[in-house]
Amino acid sequence: MLVRLDKRAKLLERGEQAYPVGVARTHTLEEIRAKYPELEADTATGEIAGITGRVVYVRNKGKLCFATLQSGSGVRLQIMLSFANVGEEALANWKSLVDLGDHVFIKGEIISSRTGELSIMAAEWAMASKALRPLPVLHAELSEEMRVRQRYVDLIVRDTAREQVRKRSAIVKAIRDTLHGEEYIELETPILQLVHGGAAARPFRTHLNAFDQPMTLRIAIELFLKRAVVGGMDKVFEVGRIFRNEGVDSTHSPEFTMLEAYEAYGDQFTMAKTMQRIILAAADAVGSRVIETDHGQINLDGEWPWLPVYEGLSTAVGKEITPETTADELRAIAQERAIKIDSAWDAEKLVTELFGEIVEPTLIQPTFVCDYPPSAQPLARQHRDKPNLIEAWDLIIGGTETGTAFSELVDPVIQRERLTRQSLAAAAGDPEAMALDEDFLRALEYGAPPMGGLGLGVDRLVMLFTGVGIREAILFPLMKPE
Repeated sequence: MLVRLDKRAKLLERGEQAYPVGVARTHTLEEIRAKYPELEADTATGEIAGITGRVVYVRNKGKLCFATLQSGSGVRLQIMLSFANVGEEALANWKSLVDLGDHVFIKGEIISSRTGELSIMAAEWAMASKALRPLPVLHAELSEEMRVRQRYVDLIVRDTAREQVRKRSAIVKAIRDTLHGEEYIELETPILQLVHGGAAARPFRTHLNAFDQPMTLRIAIELFLKRAVVGGMDKVFEVGRIFRNEGVDSTHSPEFTMLEAYEAYGDQFTMAKTMQRIILAAADAVGSRVIETDHGQINLDGEWPWLPVYEGLSTAVGKEITPETTADELRAIAQERAIKIDSAWDAEKLVTELFGEIVEPTLIQPTFVCDYPPSAQPLARQHRDKPNLIEAWDLIIGGTETGTAFSELVDPVIQRERLTRQSLAAAAGDPEAMALDEDFLRALEYGAPPMGGLGLGVDRLVMLFTGVGIREAILFPLMKPE
C-alpha cells in the first residue's frame, strides 16, 4: 500500500488525476466483444475506441506491454501499449504507475494480435482510479470468511460470485413479474412499527425520539398487507427486508428478504398454486427446473404432494400420532431419538418440533406439509373439515422450509383470543410471542374478506438455486465486527 500511495502521489505531482470525474469512454468491453466475435489474426479494423476496465493481468517487457482489462460483468479484453504508438514517456509512466486492480482508460484502434487475440492497440492511456490495496491472486481460492466479509473483493475476482448476484436479481424479477402478471399490486409497508406481529420471533427494539416512543423493526410483512385487503386491495404483495433478533447459522440471518402475498377469496390451495407458479418462474429464470444438491436431484416439474403433519410423523416413528397423543408420549419419542426439547412445551408444540427434526430433513422433493396443530400458526384459520387442525402448509424443498401459506383467519373475535394468548405468553417471558395489535384487530372488525396468504423466503430460494449458504445468498450479510 505504501508503494501504491507513492504512485498516487507521483500522478498528482505530474498534474494528472488519480481519480478523475470521468473519462472519454466510447465503448464497453462487452460491446467490442459483441461487434468483433471472430476477427482474423493480425487484423486492423481502423476503428478507434475509448474503453475502461480494471487491470487484472499485466506484462511489461521492452517496448511492447500487454495487459488484460476486466469489466464489471467479468468480460475481459487485451490491450497493447507500444513505444511506437504511445511514446517513450507514456510507456514509462504505464510501467511505473499502473498496478493490478487499477481502473484505466485506454484509447486506440481495435485490432487482433498475431495470435488472434482481440485487442486495443493504445494510442493514449490515463488512470481512471488508482487501487491502493492489492487484489488477491486471481487463481487462488478465497476463504469463505474473506468472500463474505469483503464481498467487493469476491465480486472482483470470482466469476461465480457475480453470477450469484445476477441469479438473485433474476429470481426476484421472476417473483415480481409472476405476481404482476396475475394482477397483484405491489405495496410498501412500514419497517418501523409500534407493535411487532405476524410471526413468532424476537424483534429488534429501538426508540423513536420524535414521539418518545419504543418501536420495533418488523418481523413480518403480514399485518399491514392484510389491512390493505380490508381496504379493498384484493391482491397485494411485498418483497421486503425482515429483521429478527435471533440466532445466526447456515440457514438463518437476523436480516433477510421475504415475499408475502395475500389474495381476497383465496385459501391455502389457491396460494399453493401461486407458490408453485412463482418457484417455477424463478427456476426458468435461472435456467433449470432440475437442481443438483448434496441430498440428490430435485425435480420441480410435476405435481407437488401434500403431507399431513400427524401422518408424516406417524410413519417416521412407526406408531400412530394423533391430536390426542399426550405430551408425555411425545417426550418419550424425543428422548428415544436424543432430540432436545423444552420441558414446558405442550403436545402441539412437541408435534411441530418432532416433525421438524425427524421428517423435514427427509423431504427432498417439493412437498406441502399441511394440517398443523393450531398453536403452530396463530394467524391461520381452523380447518374446514378437521376442527382440531388449521389450514396452513409449509413448503419443504431439499429438506428445508422454503415457504408457507394459510387460509387466513379473518374472524376478529377468534383472532383477538389468539393474540391475547400470545400476549400473555409474552408477558410470561416468551421472547417470540406476538404482541396484541389493537389497530390490526380494529381493521378486521371492519370486515375482512376470506383470504389466502403466502410467505416465501427469497434468500432460501436463492440458496436452493445456487447451492450456497445464506451468508453468500445475501450480498452483504451481517457479520461480527473484525
